[in-house]
Amino acid sequence: MDGWNKFQSSLSGLNLGQSANKFAKGFNSSVQATRERLGQVAPDEITELPQEYKDLEARVDALRQAHLALLKITKAYENESYDYPTQIQESITELSTTIGHGITNFAATNLKGTNLPTPSPVAPQVSQHKTLPHALCRAATNAATAMQRTPAGDEDKLGKALTVYADVFGNIASARVEQDESIQAQYLRPWQTTLSTSINVAMKARQAVRVSRLELDAAKQTLKTTSPAKQEQAKLDVENAEDDLVQKTEVAITLMKTVLENPEPLKNLNELVKAQLLYFAAAAEALSSAQGEIEELSVAAEGEYRKSRDH
Repeated sequence: MDGWNKFQSSLSGLNLGQSANKFAKGFNSSVQATRERLGQVAPDEITELPQEYKDLEARVDALRQAHLALLKITKAYENESYDYPTQIQESITELSTTIGHGITNFAATNLKGTNLPTPSPVAPQVSQHKTLPHALCRAATNAATAMQRTPAGDEDKLGKALTVYADVFGNIASARVEQDESIQAQYLRPWQTTLSTSINVAMKARQAVRVSRLELDAAKQTLKTTSPAKQEQAKLDVENAEDDLVQKTEVAITLMKTVLENPEPLKNLNELVKAQLLYFAAAAEALSSAQGEIEELSVAAEGEYRKSRDH
């Protein structure tokens, strides 16, 4: 019996009226949204939002789409191999080598003191950047080394040109890494932050306006059909819903204006352009210098070739 009394007391402590009212409002709003979607509500029965609000909505939508469109492409800068798709095979080879080194070193450590042959520990392979400039630098270095190891290889003009090319792309590769790091820190992260914070907050405020507007229109529909005995409460519900919509609309307008006036996206875009400019300028300067040296070697090689053909 005491247990039943405690249960009754706990029930009486619950605010069931408030919960039921909240549930009813949510249900009525869902019904209102469904009726509007099915075209069962006349346009003049849908509460019109201020023109300023609707204009701000359109501008925030455009701002959000601009962020998403550019982010979809510029996220490539988060992965350094964006310009070097053949790195996949290199990565597989590196992984296989790393696993092999791990097994060898495990055996070298754990087979000591046993009758089994103990392999010597090996140093792990140094990880390499997977960018096109780095790959060109490595390829040119290997090609130049191969040519210079041949008889009279030190005098080979193609070998010298490949060395110049490798040095230049070593510098360009370093500039590429600096560009990507700058873009990630100065553009990508703040760009994504704007999208996930201030723009997202404004979108949530707009959703709150939409829900409040549906609750108001649902309350108006209820007022039309309610019995005379409940008219007073229905009118009060409409007035409260109107006050709520006005308040939420003002909040949403303020938040959308704040988003649109924020200079951060322009600042971020400027950082993107600046990082790209520095990289391409460094690459152009390095290639211009290298091209001059390689052209001299080319002219000299062609002159020697013509001279040899004349004899």
